[in-house]
Amino acid sequence: MTQTTAHTSQTGLPGVLWPMMFGNIVIGTGVMVAAGVLNDIVSSLSVSVATAGHLISVGALVVCLGAPLFAALVAGWDRRKLLVGSLLWYGLWHALAAFAPGFASLNLLRSLALVSAAIFTPQAASCIGLLVPAQQRGRAITFVFLGWSVASVLGMPLGAWIGGTLGWRWSMGLISALSLVGALWLWRRMPDGVVPPALSAAAWRQTLSSRTLLVTLGVTVLSAGGQFVLFSYMAPYIHTRFDTSPAQFSALLVCYGGMGFVGNALLSRYIDRVGASRAVLIALTCISCGMLVAPWADSWLIMGAVLLPWGLGVFASNSAQQARLVGQAPWLASASIALNTSAMYAGQALGATLGATVIVHQGLIALPHFGLLGMLLAMALSLLATRYARLHPLPAPS
Repeated sequence: MTQTTAHTSQTGLPGVLWPMMFGNIVIGTGVMVAAGVLNDIVSSLSVSVATAGHLISVGALVVCLGAPLFAALVAGWDRRKLLVGSLLWYGLWHALAAFAPGFASLNLLRSLALVSAAIFTPQAASCIGLLVPAQQRGRAITFVFLGWSVASVLGMPLGAWIGGTLGWRWSMGLISALSLVGALWLWRRMPDGVVPPALSAAAWRQTLSSRTLLVTLGVTVLSAGGQFVLFSYMAPYIHTRFDTSPAQFSALLVCYGGMGFVGNALLSRYIDRVGASRAVLIALTCISCGMLVAPWADSWLIMGAVLLPWGLGVFASNSAQQARLVGQAPWLASASIALNTSAMYAGQALGATLGATVIVHQGLIALPHFGLLGMLLAMALSLLATRYARLHPLPAPS
């Protein structure tokens, strides 16, 4: 099934890309909202901040392990049924999570929901090439992944505001309702018979045996880990330091997500000029600057300014990492991008777990220092990855 079966929108791209992008908004909002409603979960379920952080680390671990596993498991599935089914699954478990009687059940239900995050985003990306002509592929991928930027600008702040004013259960209910809308929309617009080719065993072997690619993937782990040491606990950190209201905290998230949108736009415009490796280093430097000055913020408005450089680099760093991996070995892109997704969530799980340990032993105030350490290690490893790519280029298939 090709793009000729899909309705074409006024943008010149197939209309099916709109519900695919909306699906990423829903998935992204659900993934990120836990950090935004952590304060209400702590108070309503009577758990510590460190314990509540397991909601983020366990969910990230599910996606980390699930992305490559499901990539192999669902290789031959029709993408219409797969993507619609994953959104229905997301909606079902978030609906049940809204009625969770305690933290243990909430953690289990949300972890089951995040199976969809391991499936939807990578598998939506894998079928775009079958829905659009080759000359539109880059634009189509960018459009569909715009959903994650929209989730950070609108979805996460809205979920945090609802959680802060009505309670976290309403935030879970919102994600469930949006999942059903996305599933219905995608079912109506997605053509049948879209089945991308499966990744070959040889591609996986070459990817997993390449020092250059593995070191580059390590940058993703460390950068995500460094950020999530603090980001996982941003809600209690900011509330403890500045006694913010739900509206003020949501405004900070809007600023953060908005700068993420700007950073991605700047990256797409200038990455060919500066190169992917240098773009990664610039993005990591922006994030590190935010981490560096966070302890000296003395009001929530100053904290908003601190989040601006961090937001500028947050999505740009991962986008540049994906471009870097593709540039290192275009013929291994499917495998390396799938592993990059796992690496990102592995870093999130690592960062949330480390952050919980820091809170227990040194308190919330120490989080930015450990996050900055992770970012500096990511920058050092990024320089090493650039050197490896120059000295050990991967041989193209004959």
